[in-house]
Amino acid sequence: MADKKAGAGETVVIKKYANRRLYNTATSAYVTLEDLAKMVREGTEFVVFDAKTNDDLTRQILTQIIFEEESRGEALLPVQFLRQLIGFYGGQMQGVLPSYLEMSLDSFSRQQEQMRGQFSKAFGAAPGAGILDEAVKRNMALFTDAMKMWPGFNALTPGGPAPGAAPETRAAPAPDPLAEMRRQMDEMRSQLDKLSKGG
Repeated sequence: MADKKAGAGETVVIKKYANRRLYNTATSAYVTLEDLAKMVREGTEFVVFDAKTNDDLTRQILTQIIFEEESRGEALLPVQFLRQLIGFYGGQMQGVLPSYLEMSLDSFSRQQEQMRGQFSKAFGAAPGAGILDEAVKRNMALFTDAMKMWPGFNALTPGGPAPGAAPETRAAPAPDPLAEMRRQMDEMRSQLDKLSKGG
C-alpha cells in the first residue's frame, strides 16, 4: 500500500476521514499509521489533511506515530527528555527549541552516516553490530551532554535548579542567544568529529 512512491520530489497527500481512516491519494488506497511510519523511514515526504475541513494534520499524525512506536516497546525517547520537553511548552524558549532540536538531530544524522561509511571502509559492507551499537551509545551520550549545555535544558535536569526556583547566584543573561546556540552546536560537532575519528 505505502510501497508505491510519488515521483521524485513530490509530496504525497494523505486525507484523514471522519472515521479516522487515512487515504493515500498517490496510491488510491487506505493506509495505516504503520504504513506512514514506513514512508517516513523510506524518505517519502507526505502531508496529512482533514478530508472535510482541509486542516493540516501532519504534525498530529507524526506525533501519533511516535506514540504508537513508543507504546509498542520501541522506546527511543528517555523519560527525562520527555519531561524536559513538556516543561518547555508555554515557556520563553518554545520558539527557539524546535530549530535547535532540528539542527541537533540533523547533525547527529550526518555524523551517523559518516560513521557508517567509515565502518564500511574499515570492516567491509556490514560493520560489526557491537561496534556500531557502542558508537551509537556514545553519540547519544554526546547528544545528551550537548542538550545539557543549553541553559533551558540544564534548568530541568536532575540536580539542576527547579523551574521557578531562584538560583543562589544568577549569571548575566547572554547578549545573543542565537550566537550562544551556534557556539554550543559547534562544540557538539567538534565532539562528534573526535568520536568519528576514534578519539
